[in-house]
Amino acid sequence: MHPPGADTVLVRHGDLNTKSNTVKRYMEDLLAENIEALLADRSVPGEVERRWNRPLIHTSEDAVEAATDAATDAFGVVSASPALTVSTEQARILEAVAETAREHYDGGTFAVDARRADKSLPYDSEDLARDAGNAIWEAVDDEFEPAVDLDDPDLTFGIEVRADIAFVYLEQVDGPGGLPLGSQEPVIALVSGGIDSPVAAYEMMKRGSPVVPAYVALGDYGGIDHEARAMETVRLLSAYAPNFDMQAYRVPGGETVALLVEEMEQGRMLSLRRFFYRAAETLAERIDADGIVTGEAAGQKSSQTIRNLGVTSRATRLPIHRPLLTRDKQYIVAQAREIGTFTDSTIDAGCNRVTPDQVETNARLKPLLDAEPDDLLERAEDAAADAELVDP
Repeated sequence: MHPPGADTVLVRHGDLNTKSNTVKRYMEDLLAENIEALLADRSVPGEVERRWNRPLIHTSEDAVEAATDAATDAFGVVSASPALTVSTEQARILEAVAETAREHYDGGTFAVDARRADKSLPYDSEDLARDAGNAIWEAVDDEFEPAVDLDDPDLTFGIEVRADIAFVYLEQVDGPGGLPLGSQEPVIALVSGGIDSPVAAYEMMKRGSPVVPAYVALGDYGGIDHEARAMETVRLLSAYAPNFDMQAYRVPGGETVALLVEEMEQGRMLSLRRFFYRAAETLAERIDADGIVTGEAAGQKSSQTIRNLGVTSRATRLPIHRPLLTRDKQYIVAQAREIGTFTDSTIDAGCNRVTPDQVETNARLKPLLDAEPDDLLERAEDAAADAELVDP
């Protein structure tokens, strides 16, 4: 919902404001580039103006809602508002607010949220809020009895006044927050096609790290459906980062999986995780990535007890980032639905056949090393060397 004639998207960021001026300027430039890429990828007309604290998207009224949607998919954006731009003259602001009220306020309660950044203007925020409230009241009181509720209004009229321009808006659409993508170093994202791993990759992207997806092909224990499911989640993630290469590495793991199933019962899933981590580390060295991200959550599966995570993590020298470590499953599912990866992640692909009848929940490193194939980590390195890039 937007004021009549809305021609601009007002973009807000959060964590960028905690940075030094030099870093903030760098990150705001990155944010603008990422928003421009999202607009172009979706064929949404718009020009990004790189203003300090408030990037703007100049567009048309027909495209202002789509431009807002694009902006609120950009990592680093806290919220965005489709807005009408007017001069800072108070009479013009009140006129725009009254026109907006006649168009959109048809009952219930309202409030005015007015903010003035330039203290040299001949009015302050309280003056503006009070006068705007009067203008709204007068615009609609012939039609119905308006009512003010400053705590929980049905409709809020937003006014933001900068040094040279003012904005009138009706909603703040939430964005993901975080930091602009590209502001941190890349990481290898182990993607399985399940619910958790794409959410974890998204969370790392939200903190500014481009992800390089890696899928370990499980051979007869995975198959084409398992791989297709993983690649579809990568494709969905790539829509949030159209200016970053989101090709995935397919790591051949079928022979090793078959060997583990044949030779190991207790601890099999832990050795498989160790294989994944060493393969990811080898890929990271190849492309100069600085970490590994997984969808593991403490205690969610037998392989993810705190002790088991400690044992499996020793297969790599790289940090393993687990953004979902303390998250409940219902939160992860809700996030998967929100970002669009849930449906494809729940297609049954039969990969649960790898799991043994007896699972290990309290592993020790030495017994695990004694039980697993002596060349397991060398196999992982060789598999990563043979990994192929595939388009999602």
